[in-house]
Amino acid sequence: MPKLVADHMLERLSEWGVKRIYGYPGDGINGILGALDRHSDEIDFIQARHEEMAAFMATGEAKWTGEVGVCLATSGPGAIHLLNGLYDAKLDHQPVVAIMGQQSSAALGGNYQQEVDLPVLFKDVASDYIVNVTNPAQMRHAVDRAMRIAKAERTVTAIIIPNDVQGSEAVETPPHAHGTVHSGLGYAQPRMVPPETDLRRAAEILNGAQKVAMLVGQGALGAAEEIKEVAELLGAGVAKALLGKAVLPDDLPYVTGSIGLLGTKPSWDLMMDADALLMVGSSFPYSEFLPEEGAVKGVQIDIDPKMIGIRYPMDVHLVGDSAETLRALRPHLERKEDRSWREGIEADVERWWSLTEKRAMLEADPINPQRVFWELSERLPDNVILSSDSGSAANWFARDLKMREGMMASLSGTLATMGPGVPYAIAAKFSHPDRPAIALVGDGAMQMNGTSELVTIAKYWERWSDPRLVILVLNNGDLNQVTWEQRVMEGDPKFEGSQDLPDFPYARFAELIGLRGIRVDNPDDVGGAWDEALASDRPVVLEAITDPSVPPLPPHIRLEQAKEISMALFKGDPNAWEIIKQSFKGKAEEFLVRK
Repeated sequence: MPKLVADHMLERLSEWGVKRIYGYPGDGINGILGALDRHSDEIDFIQARHEEMAAFMATGEAKWTGEVGVCLATSGPGAIHLLNGLYDAKLDHQPVVAIMGQQSSAALGGNYQQEVDLPVLFKDVASDYIVNVTNPAQMRHAVDRAMRIAKAERTVTAIIIPNDVQGSEAVETPPHAHGTVHSGLGYAQPRMVPPETDLRRAAEILNGAQKVAMLVGQGALGAAEEIKEVAELLGAGVAKALLGKAVLPDDLPYVTGSIGLLGTKPSWDLMMDADALLMVGSSFPYSEFLPEEGAVKGVQIDIDPKMIGIRYPMDVHLVGDSAETLRALRPHLERKEDRSWREGIEADVERWWSLTEKRAMLEADPINPQRVFWELSERLPDNVILSSDSGSAANWFARDLKMREGMMASLSGTLATMGPGVPYAIAAKFSHPDRPAIALVGDGAMQMNGTSELVTIAKYWERWSDPRLVILVLNNGDLNQVTWEQRVMEGDPKFEGSQDLPDFPYARFAELIGLRGIRVDNPDDVGGAWDEALASDRPVVLEAITDPSVPPLPPHIRLEQAKEISMALFKGDPNAWEIIKQSFKGKAEEFLVRK
């Protein structure tokens, strides 16, 4: 039997280092599915419950490994389902290749069943490279370019293959003729360092400042030692964007934690009081949490020149790899002998962690969600991989968990979509089967798609050398983040018709499909529940019954926000009295700690 185009594609992907493909079957990719069966020793096909979840898993794989994630979908509806997960990859600058089927070439343009104009549909999300393979001789360069561009640009690329082409005889070596493309394997990461003149200009600003604030993002992952050295020389405090939560451990006394609406008071104070800002590998978008324009001198390091100077009008733009650039900058920096700025930051951080613990231990009905995260924090296993979903879980993920050296953590940072928490964790277990993983998910995201992916976990978990995978579900019966946004941004009370969620037995469902289920509704049992979950011999759903009235207090409450929340309560919010009690207790603890 001659080699088919689908076989050649998989062999080429394997040569690029692809080990698994996440997807869902359909007749538009029958040729590829047959080839996957024939090449199962080289590439593992992971069956998700939905194509969007497959795309999230590919994005998670890219985040956890730094390599290209690959997802597969059939034509028409299957391809459409990929879009949200692919936009998550694109906006968080992750390398993902999407492979899609298409109706037979002869049918295209004929209003055929499931015929969708996929090149147009995917032109935005895969704007750097999308190819419709209509000739078997294209396949080699289609794979090579999709993989290389995804790696080089840290973005999404797409390959569309009509089903008749999938089953055609492969052309592994295109003819040596005019109009053919002869591509090769491999990608070499360039060494990118700014010019010496720019490094000196940056050092002049940082050496001349008395109060340096640093902000690090996911582009600084892998540059921890360089960041520590520069922060020590400059006596700086370091705040972390959400995607940069794992850049530095939180046991360093000058690390102020997350920044932004989900951030900490020390990070807010750091930015407001600084006289110089050094931003490393971050595109943090919320300007209100950065110094006011013109208040400080700014230096930014980013490998992508398109992302330079768009969040704060920087004085020096250093285009280069974070670690390489910091190493090149370091010899030009002078150690600041006056450590009073650093000492003040460290005192603020110590007070903050004390306040966070006190807030976590406040009574609630029945469980304070902060306590669920605080109790986890001290129990986090070494080398754990953490994923958070969007929603109120992201607040407590950002503020209450103390990262340690060697841990990994991520979420949908820029798209901030619901749904990736569980599929990210599944990808973590396939990428690093010997490491524990924890997904932190709200009941809204769990009902949206998380429960279906528990079926995926049940299907595959026995293949993982370390079975520890815990899915925390915050069960508060409320789409809590949006409920609070309605109150704080619009001054509207909770709209129960849109915000209340139906009750669902998450822990019992887990037990039904062969996993472990733990339900906790007493705050004194939370620590023990985590101990039990993390000692389990199989994946666990830990269902915590939490209070939706605990406010995710921002690090700094503006007058407009106070007015809006007061208006929402005045209009008759159904949880008004509980909100008032919880808000008062939280602010009272802040006052007591500051005293």
